Amino acid sequence: MSALEEPMHPGEVLKELYLDPLDMGGIAFARRLGVPQTLIERLIKGTTGITPDTALRLARVFNTTPAYWVNLQAQHDGVFLAPESVPNSRT
Repeated sequence: MSALEEPMHPGEVLKELYLDPLDMGGIAFARRLGVPQTLIERLIKGTTGITPDTALRLARVFNTTPAYWVNLQAQHDGVFLAPESVPNSRT
């Protein structure tokens, strides 16, 4: 799969499109969002996903919608759950 076909992890979107332009690090952003620092760090590293609660918090801070963040997560997850990536269990 090419880089153009593989969606970015929502944490990568958060970092590259929102935090980097604001010159804001994960610790400061976690404080602003009112969540544990580890949550933001794991999200940025791509080791955890967007929950509905996190989506709501991000939407409020960045004037987006919770659906925007949930959809980013769903698109990212869909790459790994696509039918062609699941072995055929029929024999």
